Amino acid sequence: MTNQLISDIKNKAEQRAGKNSVKTCADALAEILTELGADTVFGYPGASVISIYNSLSVLKTIKHILVRHEQAAVHSAEGYARVSGKTGVVLVTSGPGFTNTITGIADAYADSTPLVILAGDVPASNNKGKIFQKVDIQSMTKTCAKKTFVLSARDDIKQVIKEAFEVANSEGKGPVVVALPRNILESKYSAKITKEIHKKKKLPIKDSDLDKVIKLMFNSKSPLMLLGGGASCASANIKKLVAKTKIPVISTLMGVGTFPSSDKNYLGMIGINGSYLANSALNNSDFILALGVSFSDRSTCRKIDFGRTAKIVSINLKQIYRNFELEIPSDVNLFLEGLLFKLNNIQKYTDWHQKIKLIREDNLNSVQNTAGLNSSSVLKAIYEYTKEYEPIVVTDVGQHQMVTAQYFNFNKPKRFITSGGLGTMGFGLPAAVGAQLAKPDSLVINITGDGSFQMNLQELATCREHNIPIKVVIMNNGYLGMVRQMQEKIYNNTYQVEMNNPDFTKIAEAYDLFAVRVNKLDELVPALHKAISHKGTAIIDISINSFEEI
Repeated sequence: MTNQLISDIKNKAEQRAGKNSVKTCADALAEILTELGADTVFGYPGASVISIYNSLSVLKTIKHILVRHEQAAVHSAEGYARVSGKTGVVLVTSGPGFTNTITGIADAYADSTPLVILAGDVPASNNKGKIFQKVDIQSMTKTCAKKTFVLSARDDIKQVIKEAFEVANSEGKGPVVVALPRNILESKYSAKITKEIHKKKKLPIKDSDLDKVIKLMFNSKSPLMLLGGGASCASANIKKLVAKTKIPVISTLMGVGTFPSSDKNYLGMIGINGSYLANSALNNSDFILALGVSFSDRSTCRKIDFGRTAKIVSINLKQIYRNFELEIPSDVNLFLEGLLFKLNNIQKYTDWHQKIKLIREDNLNSVQNTAGLNSSSVLKAIYEYTKEYEPIVVTDVGQHQMVTAQYFNFNKPKRFITSGGLGTMGFGLPAAVGAQLAKPDSLVINITGDGSFQMNLQELATCREHNIPIKVVIMNNGYLGMVRQMQEKIYNNTYQVEMNNPDFTKIAEAYDLFAVRVNKLDELVPALHKAISHKGTAIIDISINSFEEI
């Protein structure tokens, strides 16, 4: 930063201090965030946004969490949003401050997580030539954000932020970016008469569509209910529908926890890494009611074969445009309310339940012995020890992620937080930080792999600074396990996937955090006891089988 630039900023700050009645756009931004209910912002300061930081320091109504990398700010906001149900807020500076957020924004877009990213930008007048920290924010976010606003001098900043929050939370939630030129932030704020915010109304459910769905259910002999991430807000109505119809439930990775995993009507997760029972039931079904499902290739595998024998009804705000029997663009809760109101008598599907029972028994008989220190035995033990706490479990991406989804029983929504659509390694630790801040009285466990953990381990400093009591479980196999498994199956080699890891307990010690290593299964429960009893961040480094397959 040049001396002239520092002098200009200081003079403006002094002028403002001498005229208490003068409110800047940065002040107005801090005010509207408070009015909209934002209580936590994840960010990293820089010259373009220090006016906002000054306004936040004066207002003192919003807690700012200083992360150690801007990507982590977005993941933290994702964890916060998905657990709290609020909109996550991110504040970063111009240039690399913003470009570092792109992976997180893409992750939030893939998993429909409502965020507002406030991005500092160079002064609006600096639009020619080579300018320090200038990037084209709008062009960069065209494919990974719901919308990008570029604040101009003609805009009312309060209204722009209101609209950003509205867009983030409307039909098909997702991230919204607001580019904030420094000169506008530091200018005097005055309310402007501009267009009214356009709020999209909820689409009404047609009676004729409800009648079609009920007819398909009644004529079905082997129905299933398939839950995706878009159904997480409809957990109560899904339980009512299952109680009324006894239709078995399966889920995608993002739908795990929407319906209680321990319920006898829940068959498991489908897809490439899904359960045998869930995938077998899917292949034998003649009707699928898909609620909030995006039908990604990880769930459908070969799309041409997915539900080949079934008539599929999809309920989703985002239309999938597949050859379904019926596609209803609707909020899942709204649809279920209408369906439950009209639904009276329904058949009991006795033969179907008997067939599922036989598939389940066949699966249990074929389960391999999981004794020893491998992912399945470790995660079973962790689940059994922690289930009384009903923890929020945040995973990274890899073998541990899929095994967690299979071996934990998530009986409430918003208890399983993971990166599904983008599969972002490094998501877990910062997302766990956000989850813990959203629910400070809950036990939050970050289950991660040695590869994923090292992508954002600098956030241990954030944990230490704010005394965030998350429990980090590292499944340390010295490999990029998921990639190794694919390499072996497809190419019969393991090229460049073995990892020479550092001593994670010593890294924890450097951050002044509690850590313990587990080398044998009988050491796991005592380690869990110590970690959970510890009031701050705790790390359990578990050495597991390097060549395990899931």
